Amino acid sequence: MKILYGVQGTGNGHITRARAMAEEMHRVGMEVDFVFSGRSPQDYFDMSVFGEYRTFQGLSFVARNGQLDLYATVKKANFRRFYQDVRALNTRGYDLVITDYEPIVSWAAKRQGVPCIGFGHQYAFAYDIPRYKKNLIAQWVMSHFAPAVTQLGAHWHHFGHPILPPLIHSSSLVNAPDASSVLVYLPFENSEAVLEWLEAVPDYRFRVHCKDIEPGVYDNIEVFPFDREIFQKNLSECESVLCNAGFELNSEALQLGRRILAKPLQGQIEQHSNAIAMEKLGIGSTTNKLNDTIIANWLETSRVVQITYPNVAAAVVDWLQSGYDVSLADLCKSLWQQTPNVRGIDFSLAPSLASKPAKSGPIKSLTA
Repeated sequence: MKILYGVQGTGNGHITRARAMAEEMHRVGMEVDFVFSGRSPQDYFDMSVFGEYRTFQGLSFVARNGQLDLYATVKKANFRRFYQDVRALNTRGYDLVITDYEPIVSWAAKRQGVPCIGFGHQYAFAYDIPRYKKNLIAQWVMSHFAPAVTQLGAHWHHFGHPILPPLIHSSSLVNAPDASSVLVYLPFENSEAVLEWLEAVPDYRFRVHCKDIEPGVYDNIEVFPFDREIFQKNLSECESVLCNAGFELNSEALQLGRRILAKPLQGQIEQHSNAIAMEKLGIGSTTNKLNDTIIANWLETSRVVQITYPNVAAAVVDWLQSGYDVSLADLCKSLWQQTPNVRGIDFSLAPSLASKPAKSGPIKSLTA
C-alpha cells in the first residue's frame, strides 16, 4: 500500500501524532510519503522518522500574547500559492491519502478524486461533542479547512460516538515525577510575561520550553529550546504541566498522570472547545488568563488524573493494512474497551459510520 500522508505543521501536536503513525507504518512495511505545511522549513526538528519528506507553505495562524491575530493571519496567508500547490501536487499515484488536518493534500485529493482519510483531533468535531459555539464563521472554517471522505476523529472521551482515543507517542522515559517540578509549554504566550509569573511562585521549579528566550537557569526557572528528547525527559520528571489547550500534549499528560492547567489560545475555537471538554470531564483545570496567583492556586489545590489509553497508532495502521476488515464503530469500541477507566461505550448514536470507507449525546461519566 502506497500512502501520501499530509501533516499540519502549526504547533507540534500533529507532528507528534504523525511520528507514532510513521513508526507503525514502517513496522508493517507501508510505503509512505510525508508532506508538511504550516511553518517555515527550518523550524522543523527531529524529523528523521519521516524520511525524505516535503514541505509547503500551506495555511496557518498567527498568535500574539496568547491571542489569535486574525488580521495578521489573513495577511500572512498566500492563497494564490496555496491554490498553485494544490493544483501541482499529484495524489493519483497513491492508494490512499491521509491528512492530519493538512489542507494541501486534502484539497488535492478531493480535486483529483483520490480517497482521503482525515485522521486527528479536529475530525472529532464532526460529531455532537463539547464545543465552543460563539464563533460560527470559525466553526465553518474548521469543518472545511482540510476535508476528507472518511473522518477518524480522536478525543479524550467518545461521547457516545465512533471517536478514537488519543494517539499517544509512547516514550521509554517513565520516571517517578517530582512534585515540585512543573513543565511549561506556552508557545503562543509572551514568554517574558510567563517568566515573570513563574518567578513569583518560588516554591516550585519550572522547566520552560520556548524559542524566544536564551536557554539557561533564571532563579527557579530553567529555559530549554525546542527539542523532543529533552521535552519528553522533562515531561516524565514533572508532576504538573502548564500549557495551552491543544490536544496532544494534554493527552500525553493524562496518559502519564500529570496535573494539568490549560489556557486556550484566545480566538482559537478548537482550544476553547478542548477547555470546555476538559472541565466537563474533570480531567484538568483551565483558565482564560494567567498570572502568578492563578498558577500558585492551581499547584496547591488541583488533583492528578490518569487515563491509560491503548496503542491507537498500531490499531489504526493494522485496520488500514487489513482493508478496513471491521467497521469504524467497531474499531473505536474495541479501543475504548481497552481503556478501563472510561465508561459508557455506546455508538448507536451514529450508525451511518458503521460501514467501510468508500474507496474512489450525553456526556458519559469518567472515573479516574
